[in-house]
Amino acid sequence: MKTRERIALAVAQVDGCDYCLSAHTYLGLNLAKISPEEIALNRHGESGDAKANAAVKFAATVVRERGHVSDDDIKAVRDAGFSDGQIVEIISVTAENVFTNLLNTVAETDIDFPVVRAAEAA
Repeated sequence: MKTRERIALAVAQVDGCDYCLSAHTYLGLNLAKISPEEIALNRHGESGDAKANAAVKFAATVVRERGHVSDDDIKAVRDAGFSDGQIVEIISVTAENVFTNLLNTVAETDIDFPVVRAAEAA
């Protein structure tokens, strides 16, 4: 659950989706029990945990580069201990979050969580 929330935070920040950033900050703090410091790192595409850092960094890169990742990007995730199947899962979670970011941005969904703004960097 923590890795999924960390990825969701990184993707929402890259996409600039305030609704998803607000929702996943709340879920990260209250359900996944991620510290505020870790959430700030996640928003920057990083993590204080080495293995999670590789996953979050990769997810942010996938979004920023629109899937055009390098062999070195893949190698970094593998070197952190992720299998090819787990890399596919990281990409799947990333894509799921891109979808919800787009949906909530287009719909201009009212934020029903404590508001966090992507423009206000962590």
